[in-house]
Parts: sequence; C-alpha cells; structure tokens
Amino acid sequence: MSTEKHEIIGPQPTEGHHSLMEIFDELTFLEKWKKVFHGLKQPKDSGEYKYARLQLLRLWAPFAAVAVPAFLILLMVSLGVTQASKREYEVQVMEPEAMEELDEETEKLIEEIEPPEPIETDVPDEANINNEVVTENTTVGPATDFSPQPAQLDSVAITKSPVVLRGILGSRNPGARGSALAGFGGSAATERSVLLSLRWLKKYQEPDGSWSTGSGGSENQYGGAKPAMTGLALLTFLAHGETPASDEFGPTVERAIKWLVSNQEENGDFKGKDEHNYSQPIATYALCEAFALTRIPMVKTAAEKSVTRIVKGQNPVGFLWNYNFDPRALMKANSPGDRNDLSYAGWCMQALKAASTAGVEVEGLAEAKKKAIEGMRKNSATGADGTVGFGYSGPAQEPITSAGTLCMMLLGAGKSKEVNGAVLWLKRVDCDWAKPWSDSPLYHWYYVTQVKFHSGGGTWAEWNKQFSPQLVKNQIVVKDAIADSKGKLADIGYWKPAGPKEYCQGYVYNTTLCALMLQVYYRYLPTYKTPEAVEEAATTLSDENKDIDVQIL
Repeated sequence: MSTEKHEIIGPQPTEGHHSLMEIFDELTFLEKWKKVFHGLKQPKDSGEYKYARLQLLRLWAPFAAVAVPAFLILLMVSLGVTQASKREYEVQVMEPEAMEELDEETEKLIEEIEPPEPIETDVPDEANINNEVVTENTTVGPATDFSPQPAQLDSVAITKSPVVLRGILGSRNPGARGSALAGFGGSAATERSVLLSLRWLKKYQEPDGSWSTGSGGSENQYGGAKPAMTGLALLTFLAHGETPASDEFGPTVERAIKWLVSNQEENGDFKGKDEHNYSQPIATYALCEAFALTRIPMVKTAAEKSVTRIVKGQNPVGFLWNYNFDPRALMKANSPGDRNDLSYAGWCMQALKAASTAGVEVEGLAEAKKKAIEGMRKNSATGADGTVGFGYSGPAQEPITSAGTLCMMLLGAGKSKEVNGAVLWLKRVDCDWAKPWSDSPLYHWYYVTQVKFHSGGGTWAEWNKQFSPQLVKNQIVVKDAIADSKGKLADIGYWKPAGPKEYCQGYVYNTTLCALMLQVYYRYLPTYKTPEAVEEAATTLSDENKDIDVQIL
C-alpha cells in the first residue's frame, strides 16, 4: 500500500512566529497609524498599500460608528435652534366674548358595542322524535331557582359564538325552555332538581374531562366505562342547552367534548369502553347532539366515524344490534340466526336518530334506520287483548317494551300498530320509588317517560303527575357544595339506585337518567307537535311490513 506525500505550498508558521495580523494587533495605536501612513505612500499595486487600506478601514470603523451618528444629531439640533431663533410670531389680543351656558351633557360619550347577531341553525324535523358523604347539611326536596340562560357557539375550535336552534331542538334555547316547561307540565321544582344534578356532575367530573361509573360514588365501588358515563353526562348538559359558551357549565361541557374526541380510535371505537361496548352508541349519541348544538366541524368528524361504526355493525339478518357488534356473541354454536339485543340496540337507534337530526353525513344511515324498523317488528309480539310487547332478544312481552316503543317513535313509525299496542301495554307501568316497577326501574322509567311524553294528552298528564314528584322527592341534596356562576356557594344533588338490581349502581348513571327524565319537557319537540313527520319510514324493506303507519301532520 503506497503512501502519498502532500506538499503544503507557502510559508508555514513556526513556534515563536506570528502572522502579520497578529503582529499588527500587538502594535500601539500610534504605531499602527504610522504603519498605515507609510503603506499609503507606496505604489497602489503593492502589498503594503493594500494592507494599509485594509487596516485603515479596521481603525476607522469603531470611530465612524460613534462619531457619525453623533455628528448628525448635533447638526440637526443646531439647525432646529437656528430656525427657531429666526421664527417670528404675530400676537393679536382678542376681546373676550360672552358664551352661552351649555346644557348638562347627558349623552354617552362612548357608543356601546352591540353583540353580534345570533346565527340561526335549522335542526331538521325529519325525525319525529325524540363517593358523596351525606352530612347533616344534606336535605331532600326542592327550592326555587333556575339555571342561568346558556349561550351557543359555532367554530372550528371551541370558541364562543351564538347559535340559535330551530326545529325539534328549539326548546333548549334561552326563553324557549321556560315556555316548554310551563306548556308541558314542568315546574320550578323540576328545573331546580335538574340544576342541582348539573352542579353535582360538574363537581365530580374527572380532571381529564370524563366521568366513570365510580365518579362521585357508587353502591358497588368500581370504575370504568368512561365513554358511556361521559356520554350520558354530556347528554344531560346538552339537554339543558348548555354548550362550551355557557357561563356556569361551559368549561365542563368543553372538557367532556374534548375527552370524547381525543379518546376516539381511528375505527370509531372509544378507549376505555365497557365489556359489552355500550360505550359506542351512548358516546355516539352525545357527539351527534354536541354537533347539533355547536356546529363544530371536528365534532362532526368524530360523530361520523362513530355513526359509521354503528351502521356497519347492524346485524345482517335481524336488523338490530348485539353486544360489541358481534351478531352471534353469547349464542350457542347450534343457535340459528342473529342475536338481536334490544337493550343494546335501543342506544344504537337513539344514536342514529340524533345523527339524522344533527345532519351527520354517513353512507347507509337512512337505510339502517329503515332496517331497524323492520327489526323492531320482528322483536314484537301481539297479545290477545291487542297489546304489543317488545322482547329483550326475541318476541315476548317484557319491561323492555318501553325501549322498543320509543325507538319506533324516533325512527318515524310513531303511529304503527306496534307502537299503538305497546302504548296500551305500558298503561300498567307506575312510578313509585318505594315500590319499584321492575328490578331496574330507572332504566325503564327513562324510556317510559319519553314514550308517554311523545304520546301526549291524558297519557302524558297522568304519568307526569307520578314521575316528577317521585324524582324530585328522592333526590339527595348536599348544601353549599360548589360555587355557582357568581361565585356563591350552591347546593348539588344526585340519586342513588331506585332498585337493588339497577343495571348500574354508579351515581353518575342514576343521576343522568333522572335528570334526562326531568328535562323531557324541553329536550325535544314532541312528535304530535312536529310540523313534518318522517316519510322515509313508510318505505319498508319487505312487502309484509308495508302497513307501517307513519304520522303525517
């Protein structure tokens, strides 16, 4: 292997020697100037001349940086003084004139800025809807105060801008809520009970913006199911017209929406879901309503992913849904057909209804609703007395009838023979906290209350006399537990399970269902008041179901 020698051309510094620049730096100031003057006298093409010019620039730069600006300033000052000294003024003495007395100023000097015009948003009428320690300060029963009126918003980010809703959600607007309360049988007592529950939910919201089954307490201490509990809590605030723009509850609502959006997976599922994935339809329901009330595009995107998951998870044969969107889950190997779980499907259908109302755009949404109507008919049975019952996972008369009836109403079959027969069957239901109607009374009362509200007339009047006093009376109220929008201490309230086998023993679950029942007066426009009913439900999937009667008002 050969080695190459590289010759370095030019003189090389040796130890004890300095470069020319270093030598110049070691000279005194006077010696430097002498060297420069000497170089300037040499021929212009000589190295000494060029070197002298370079050093002249080095020596002149610091002086020029200070001297030139100072000179210019002195020049400007001297010119100003000269001009001022030559300026002459003519002074004329004027005789004072009598002035009229002025009236006292009463007009505002600064014009008030008017708030921006609210944005009106049409909500389609196509749907025909619809670990607390109790101390001696704890009381049961109502007082009389109302929530401050909420504002609305519309933006890409969560910012504040007013939105006025029209259509089936219009009663949630400020002012309209009070009219709906008076018109449909609500009172100051029911509204105060709602306000107490909203403040309780606000107090026990987790730092990350969610709620779990154990937030605030539970008869059986356990946690989990965050998407489902967060969805229920958010629905409760939205039902009251609260949005991120609301004075008292705005931050609570904003954190809840952000938690749901940020904890959604790419396929539309949610992190932290429960075993059977009730979280999916409940969280979807909340996101759809959140978009309806806020018109925030990022919420719409999240809602569309969630709704797509539900549409694609619909059973191919029975047209309803099963746990985890698995048609044959919990079935024996030799069991024929799909397992159509009406309890699970009920939340899926409520979510589809909310999606249609909000204008969420998902391929197959309208078809999924039509299929669900036919699926509900397959899960119904008519008795000898003409009453109709809906079965849990097959045609049988069970308490799940309340869920089936409401879903038929929501999807546009509100006057079908199945709904008429089911409303007749539900006459046997009562609301007595001390002697609950079923093992899971709150779950069933949640559906019964909405069914009877949308039925109207004497059916609703009779039920309203039962359920609202029972809920208000049995709410547990904790005194001075949280600051209100004005910074004053305010009461909060919650509910424990009404039955020993309630589906969920957590206080968030119980409190949200009870509050949603007490918000029924203004949550949706009742079906018999809807200007235009759904016509799409009249087009069914099979000849045997063409007798579905759709109410056209």
